[in-house]
Amino acid sequence: MARMRKKADLPQKLCTRCGRAFNWRRKWTAIWDDVRYCSDACRTRKGASS
Repeated sequence: MARMRKKADLPQKLCTRCGRAFNWRRKWTAIWDDVRYCSDACRTRKGASS
């Protein structure tokens, strides 16, 4: 069984919409390079950055 990683050790990115930092999630394992937004709300928000 794989060892647990601390949340502080997970990779981080900045949201391209709001600029907030967000951590890697297991469901993004295969698509981490393509993830650009921190949430569905930021992904669907229209207009320029806040």
